[in-house]
Amino acid sequence: MASKRRRFIRSTGTRRIRKLILIATEGRVTEPQYFMILNRMNAEPVAVKCINSKKSTPNHVLQRMEHVLLSDRLKRDDEAWIVVDKDDWTDVMLQNLAKWSAQKPNYHLAVSNPMFEYWLLLHFEDGNGIRTANECNERLCRYLTQYRKHVKASDISRDQVEAAIHRAEIKDRPQNADWSRNVGTTVYKLAKSILFS
Repeated sequence: MASKRRRFIRSTGTRRIRKLILIATEGRVTEPQYFMILNRMNAEPVAVKCINSKKSTPNHVLQRMEHVLLSDRLKRDDEAWIVVDKDDWTDVMLQNLAKWSAQKPNYHLAVSNPMFEYWLLLHFEDGNGIRTANECNERLCRYLTQYRKHVKASDISRDQVEAAIHRAEIKDRPQNADWSRNVGTTVYKLAKSILFS
């Protein structure tokens, strides 16, 4: 008597995304390009969604994030990040963002002082001696000679991102609850969340 073989059915579908990371950025080009490159470096799936507003003031970035959060409800492990530069924004403007980020444990603020390009510079060096946005751009162009507010995947490696995280963490001592009043960046916290969580 021949035995019947059991038929195995494999389930098909997509891999479960570990979490959603919403990122509202002041910049429309550099930051979204960078965070998508960073996400592709991650072996585990994380859904990164970059949003920006038509205007780049901190209040407009915050309003855009709040608008998106009305439709994209965050789950417990999801995160919402606001990413801005210190630039010429006043402390009061940035304090509004800090208050927003203190509302929930999965709301976060990342500020680069003087600008996001300082975070990019940390991929290549320690960034010492930078005082202004112009100095930051000039120094970054030593490494990314074709840099014009666009970042390509070939511009940075995972090792460089991890080096930037390390350099930024060292400069953020003691860790600031909101943002650095000196030259520095807290974008490393978001980078760690995308790469290592």
